[in-house]
Amino acid sequence: MDISVVIPLYNEEESLKELYDWIVRVMDANRFSFEVVFVDDGSTDESWEVLEALSGSDPRCKAIRFRRNHGKSAGLNVGFAAAKGEVVITMDADLQDSPDEIPELYRLIAHKQYDLISGWKKKRYDPLSKTLPTKLFNWATRKVSKIHLHDFNCGLKAYKNEVIKNIEVHGEMHRYIPLLAKNAGFRKIGEKVVEHRARKYGTTKFGLERFINGFLDLLTLAFIGRFAKRPMHFFGMFGTFMFFLGFGIALYLGIDKLIALSQHQGARVKLVTDSPWFYIGLTSMILGTQLFLTGFIAELIVRNSGRKASYSVDRELNL
Repeated sequence: MDISVVIPLYNEEESLKELYDWIVRVMDANRFSFEVVFVDDGSTDESWEVLEALSGSDPRCKAIRFRRNHGKSAGLNVGFAAAKGEVVITMDADLQDSPDEIPELYRLIAHKQYDLISGWKKKRYDPLSKTLPTKLFNWATRKVSKIHLHDFNCGLKAYKNEVIKNIEVHGEMHRYIPLLAKNAGFRKIGEKVVEHRARKYGTTKFGLERFINGFLDLLTLAFIGRFAKRPMHFFGMFGTFMFFLGFGIALYLGIDKLIALSQHQGARVKLVTDSPWFYIGLTSMILGTQLFLTGFIAELIVRNSGRKASYSVDRELNL
């Protein structure tokens, strides 16, 4: 099979048939063998009924439904697991991504041997309140990830099948799939300018809180990318430094007290606990020990953990 199109969705009943018909026209015009995997993220409208009708009339339309809303990352993760195509393309279900981009995305992966192509919505039809935070988010992600893409959060992307089978997307990590792919060893990552269409139906499902969550997830990925397999190198290093800093302070105070006692025999000498440095040193040793133990426990977890995320799938069609 040439192409799998993975489409996570939530309450998009108006656009689903129009989107699927458009994808079919593009695929048939280019003689691609394909499947479309819709992942219904616990929609509360008639989205699942529309998908049942589509899959009943065309076995190339496949659908998965969650019992409740898990988020876009979960939808992509389950869709990736089901995808069988040589090239996997993701897009949003709101008709803001154009299926006409599919042939060129396929060519870049299949013939130019890219591991991942990310869409770049150079001209956007979004309000300023959304585009400005997006620019800041993309700038910060470029600096941290060292991947020079203009639009990390674009839903329209293309992958080699082996890429999506070697990454796990959970939480809110769908924004950072290029970084996940890089951390998994896939380095040939490019981008393509794609059309961004104005929303035709409904309203956006994302609020401003996604940018706060996005920066927190970026910090998490930056740490995981360097220390996921060796957490002791991070926690142990800082723990050792903090412990010996505190130990050095305590040693200094102890020697200073002995010197003071020898110089002022019989006189009352200031107590070590009267100095604020005593508490700084004690706190440093406690923090150092805790950091070291955190690294040790994290190392044990990494070496003994093989569990993957699971989601409560309700129904599947044509899979």
